[in-house]
Amino acid sequence: MKYQKALLCIALAGTLIFSGCGSTNNSTDTDNTIGTSSSVESTVEASTEDTDTKSDENAIMGMISEITDSTITVATMPGGGQGEAQGNPPDDNNGGDNGSAPADKPDSDNNDQGKAPGNPPSDNNGSDNNSAPADKPDSDGTESTETPDNQPSGDNNSAPSDNGGAPDMGNMSTETINLTDSTIYYDKDGNETTLSTLSEGTMVTITLDDDGNAATVTISDNAGGQPGGNTPGGGAPGGSASSQPESYNAVTEYTEDTEVSDASFSSTGSDENAILVSNGANVTLKNITLDRTSSDSTGGDSSSFYGVGAGLLATDGTVSVDNATITTDSAGGAGIFSYGNGNVTVSDSTITTTQDTSGGIHVAGGGTLTAKNLTVTTNGESSAAIRSDRGGGTMTVDGGSYTSNGTGSPAVYCTADISISNASLTANGSEAVCIEGLNSLKLTDCDLTGNIPENEQNDCNWTVILYQSMSGDSEVGNSNFSMTGGSLISENGGMFYTTNTESTFYLSGVDLNYSDSNDFLLKCTGNSNARGWGSSGANGADCEFTADSQTMAGKIIWDSISQLDVSLKNKSTWTGSFVQDESNAGNGGDGYADLTVDSSSTWIVDGDSTLSSLTCKGTITDADGNTVTVKSTDGTTYVEGTSDYTITVSSYEA
Repeated sequence: MKYQKALLCIALAGTLIFSGCGSTNNSTDTDNTIGTSSSVESTVEASTEDTDTKSDENAIMGMISEITDSTITVATMPGGGQGEAQGNPPDDNNGGDNGSAPADKPDSDNNDQGKAPGNPPSDNNGSDNNSAPADKPDSDGTESTETPDNQPSGDNNSAPSDNGGAPDMGNMSTETINLTDSTIYYDKDGNETTLSTLSEGTMVTITLDDDGNAATVTISDNAGGQPGGNTPGGGAPGGSASSQPESYNAVTEYTEDTEVSDASFSSTGSDENAILVSNGANVTLKNITLDRTSSDSTGGDSSSFYGVGAGLLATDGTVSVDNATITTDSAGGAGIFSYGNGNVTVSDSTITTTQDTSGGIHVAGGGTLTAKNLTVTTNGESSAAIRSDRGGGTMTVDGGSYTSNGTGSPAVYCTADISISNASLTANGSEAVCIEGLNSLKLTDCDLTGNIPENEQNDCNWTVILYQSMSGDSEVGNSNFSMTGGSLISENGGMFYTTNTESTFYLSGVDLNYSDSNDFLLKCTGNSNARGWGSSGANGADCEFTADSQTMAGKIIWDSISQLDVSLKNKSTWTGSFVQDESNAGNGGDGYADLTVDSSSTWIVDGDSTLSSLTCKGTITDADGNTVTVKSTDGTTYVEGTSDYTITVSSYEA
């Protein structure tokens, strides 16, 4: 798989993010003034209300990088937010006949004749399609040091393919459009407003008149929005990007090596920390209680990114916390926050947070946090129990219970490198896990549960999502999810979803428990862009999914603007079907879906399936043990089966 590891362009970097990070002050009870910027909670989604002056054909969606009384400059993805991958659309979502002849697919490692269909077959039942298959890019990823054992690797530094797959996020462009006296301005609810409501960093949809001037400018509600009801982990994007404060307000600041036992700490001020560790201090805290309660704290970006308002914040120093009880009831009141040169170790402690933007344990800006045997409960929105944000960091968690109850609050929100073992992880009002961009989560012997609520902005419901939000929260690159042992419970919707990113999934010996609907096992597709995740028709995913000694069930859904490699190995069994769904693929592309089944593994087919390349050294039957027919898109029969089901492929190797 090929995908560019890049930072979002400067025009986008100043916005689309909403979260804050707690900061603190002095152990001498000084009152340093904090230099935080207020975060603007603007979750932006393109308005769906039509007006006489709006035209889908002449619309541009992007982020304002500059605005004057007479012009507006927006940063857009290639295609201006309406970009579509090259290719011809199917007649319908089932892929009606298409007579175009896509290019040949080069040799692949698994099949010398492997070819990916650039256009969907005539239907998901695998009817004939006379078009030649399209190119599949080489898959020559190099080994990553963050790749779990036996997990397929990807080259995060490689350039993206032009033929489907995840978009090139680094290739932003700007466009300047004239504003006239006739330009009409709308807020995100479709109400008429004024030019003064627009500012740099606002996501907008602009329709053009016949002269190319702005006919309408509508504030969007999809500024790189994040999934899961509201905003998982990191807050809602769209606010002005805040900078690290020059100083923090804190009740107690430790700037020298200190040991404290059997003490109580209390904080009631606005956007202050109860404890701040700075200046390289080495601090030990044992048997402490910490309470932070404030009704007028603002939370927001400064809390999510820098720790402003957290109960305990370490920005420069080492902190060891043991047998603590930490409670916060304030916006932006993370329990424990490690930022920058902060290094926190916490064990045998209880952390409870109540309000929004209040994670349990939190890293950002490169901070380090190690946790053992904690009981963490969060109750607000955008308040993951294990939370990270802009600038990432490293978290290592062993044992304990981590529960989030708010919407947009996964058990784990990952924009860092996080390893968790022997823990119970539960999200009662959100997806279980959200990983964004070039970050990784490794779970070992954990019990993970998610319950995402219904949300009209979402194309589907999922339990684990790997994606790129365009918010600037994380560097663009491969999102990596690895789970070995333990259990994964889905209370609603499908299991795994990846869109607008390069991603890697690795499952081994996980007990999967599906929701009643079990919408899908894996969905690897573009998205409708209701949340601003890439450009419509060009925001697919490049995904490697490996099942290693794994039993699993459910549909695998893919589209032609994505690139999907699925591998069953070491006695894995999958019951399900491959379904090609072009509903969010625009004009289509030259993507593919390939499956490799090793000699010890089994695919139990439960529906007609469409994929690109099938390499099977193992067993393929239906649930009754009948052989399944395998045929080519050109009508060639590779395997004559007795099952009612048919697998349609572009290439086959037994």
